Amino acid sequence: MPELVRQLRSLGGCTTPIRLDGHRTEHALNTATGEIGPVLHHLNAADMPAGNLLVRCNNRRATRCPACAETYRRDTYQLITAGLRGGKGTPEAVATHPRVFATFTAPSFGPVHNRPTRGQCRCGTQHPDDAPELGTPLDPDTYDYEAAVLWNAHASKIWARFSIYLRREVAKRAGLTQRDFADHARISFAKVAEYQRRGAIHFHAVIRLDGPTGSDDPPPPWATAELLTDAIRAAASAAEVPGPVVDGRAHAFAFGRQLDIRTIRTADFGGPTQLTDKAVAAYIAKYATKGAETATGTLDRPVRFIAELARMNLSQHAERLIRTAWALGARKDLEDLRLRAWAHMLGFRGHFSTKTRRYSTTLGALRAARAEWRRLQAAIALGDQTPVPADADSDDTTLVLAHWVYAGVGLTRGEEWLAAAFTPDEIEGDTAV
Repeated sequence: MPELVRQLRSLGGCTTPIRLDGHRTEHALNTATGEIGPVLHHLNAADMPAGNLLVRCNNRRATRCPACAETYRRDTYQLITAGLRGGKGTPEAVATHPRVFATFTAPSFGPVHNRPTRGQCRCGTQHPDDAPELGTPLDPDTYDYEAAVLWNAHASKIWARFSIYLRREVAKRAGLTQRDFADHARISFAKVAEYQRRGAIHFHAVIRLDGPTGSDDPPPPWATAELLTDAIRAAASAAEVPGPVVDGRAHAFAFGRQLDIRTIRTADFGGPTQLTDKAVAAYIAKYATKGAETATGTLDRPVRFIAELARMNLSQHAERLIRTAWALGARKDLEDLRLRAWAHMLGFRGHFSTKTRRYSTTLGALRAARAEWRRLQAAIALGDQTPVPADADSDDTTLVLAHWVYAGVGLTRGEEWLAAAFTPDEIEGDTAV
């Protein structure tokens, strides 16, 4: 039992791990002579307490695996924060660079039930926050479901077009040509996609002006948050992507009219702090683990057959969006959009979180640091107080021979009960990095 508890504890609360069969052998290896030495360590999956090697599922969706999603959220928070105030390999001076928090929304596809800041919904009702009709069309028969699904399918292309136009607009306001702009400044950003209640994608983004080499280079004197804000508005209004022609109707897609841009301020800028870097990072990280299933009440996994919807508890609005995506996915002229494969995502097939290369650290680097921390803690727990080789110039290294094959997913009921007891808060490695 202690060995089983130790193995399940390493999952950090994940109750749907990947089970692997196979083995792993470590040999001493002399890099100078190529001679393979004795076996240092051998691991056989069949000898493990659970009968397999258990690997976390690492699903980012909170509806699928709350434990892994929480780790993903924390990593996203660290990634965003590093690009706002430094750390994780990003210099602290980045906090003095002009940066804004922008929200890009989708256009209207028809009136929906909402909660306006003033007055009532168009239906004449003051809806509560948890009203199930929020986000659903006032008249489903006139709501443009086709355009709504195709908008989601083209949202990533619109963002790509916007990012190109943004560089042009900033260069124009700085009095530079597009070719010379790279020698004076760089635009860095990190964004996350979120579903509105009506099922349309919109983007939250931190956009920052750096020097030409990135976060470690101060921006030029002309780089201000006001200039960046003005350029974002111009680029967002100009970014338009031509869409397909469906039954004689030509589509074109652009961002909606609602564009919210707020300057992120800290003490380095002086004046009051209207929007803190911590609040922005927490807001973006919150949506990194949510998909259409959270906001719209749709599915968190692909649809194999459209008949599956009959036995699922979906709202009429969500079901109609899925059925529209499924019907459009049958068209040969739209097969490149893969709408049937992404019908559960209402047509959106892009990455939920993306960033430019020089914004800050990466999720991979954060995961590697956490894995190294756990390795060192395990070595210390076993009595090795010097887990790092003392002789860094030695020719000796380790040769690892491993072979793993997929053996299934999940745990027995007893194992699942034990694994669920160890939440990410219980695992020190998740909070120490």
